Amino acid sequence: MKGLERLGESMHYIEEHLDRKIEAEELASICCMSKFHFLRMFQMVTDMTLTSYIRNRRLTIAARELLHPNVKVIDIALKFGYETPESFAKAFRKMHGISPSEVKKTQNPNRITAFPPLTFQITVKGEGKMNYQIVEKPAFNVMGTGLKVSTRDGDNFKEVPAFWKEVNNGKVGQLLEDLKSDTGVFGICMEFAPEQEEFTYFVAVEKGEHVVPDGFVVKEIPASTWAVFHVVGAMPDAIQHTIKRIYAEWFPGTGYQHAGTAELEVYPPQRGKHSQEDYQTEIWIPIIK
Repeated sequence: MKGLERLGESMHYIEEHLDRKIEAEELASICCMSKFHFLRMFQMVTDMTLTSYIRNRRLTIAARELLHPNVKVIDIALKFGYETPESFAKAFRKMHGISPSEVKKTQNPNRITAFPPLTFQITVKGEGKMNYQIVEKPAFNVMGTGLKVSTRDGDNFKEVPAFWKEVNNGKVGQLLEDLKSDTGVFGICMEFAPEQEEFTYFVAVEKGEHVVPDGFVVKEIPASTWAVFHVVGAMPDAIQHTIKRIYAEWFPGTGYQHAGTAELEVYPPQRGKHSQEDYQTEIWIPIIK
């Protein structure tokens, strides 16, 4: 899988440039990917954003260098891209639980946290094949409600299920059920801002001819070529697991890339609860070749 091999090459590039500015465009070029696809794939495969990874690697090397007696904290801060000792100390303490000056004073390597460099490899797990189809669909409008979600430290995998729980336990959930068409209810990841470590998660139904209820907003889903994956299993684990497989296995094995527009989770009308093992849904990923 050349995609994973190229991700490995991009990690080598990061290691060689930790004391310099690292551009996502350069890493994407190494991987022969668009910038958006690289950042999205990296986050989904590793459970962290590129920004978080680079920050953790820099703070690991910085802590190691602070153990040298003739090194000054300000010099290390500037070397790894921090404009002030204060901003460096804040980030350093958050990761290591100790200040840079304390590391200098104690010279104790056991008090610092090591975040090792990532490596990528193909793992054979014996999982079933991924059933998918390629679909062309014209633009359409949806209406619903959403929130900004942080991708830092994998927060999105906690914030999105919490948002669904809030929706399903309130008036919005009942309103969506009353307005849904044969396509069901959508969970939509959109308005991606990977370098800001956030995106919008939108719970919606097709607008059709409906009047937009108070508190709902309308979003257009652009015409796209979609890779559609069928998912069976209890939510949210089944859908989160499948999305990870799409990025770790399907994308590297097919040569497709993410088109950079909205991703859809489609929850069709059905009996049963989201927690049941036979619950069915679909993931729609916009793709380009």
